[in-house]
Amino acid sequence: MIFGTGIDIIEIDRIKNSIQKYSDRFKKKIFTQKEIDYCHSQADPAKHFAARFTVKEAVLKCFGTGMTGGILWKDIEVDKLNSGQPFLNLHGNGKKLFNQLNLKHIHVSITHDKTYAAAHAIAEK
Repeated sequence: MIFGTGIDIIEIDRIKNSIQKYSDRFKKKIFTQKEIDYCHSQADPAKHFAARFTVKEAVLKCFGTGMTGGILWKDIEVDKLNSGQPFLNLHGNGKKLFNQLNLKHIHVSITHDKTYAAAHAIAEK
């Protein structure tokens, strides 16, 4: 049974500009060290940071809460299987809310091109 769904899209340049303006402060507020390391291992890190940002936004939307309830950006971590399929590691209040809502799984899909990154999340009960 589907509990909720969320979608988000962002211009990659918006994230690129935030990284240039706030550098490590921005990255460390939004992304886990594992996400930062992954993005920096890619040819175009900004594209991957933007994609992960959209996943976090989409997941908050499928929870139906936004940033309320004390969920931090880093409570939602994007990882990937060897196949490239993205999956979530939830921490802190993100994991707590997932459990309170009795969710089974959150499916995520990510896409990006030169200009935009987008993500879709579906919470399964």
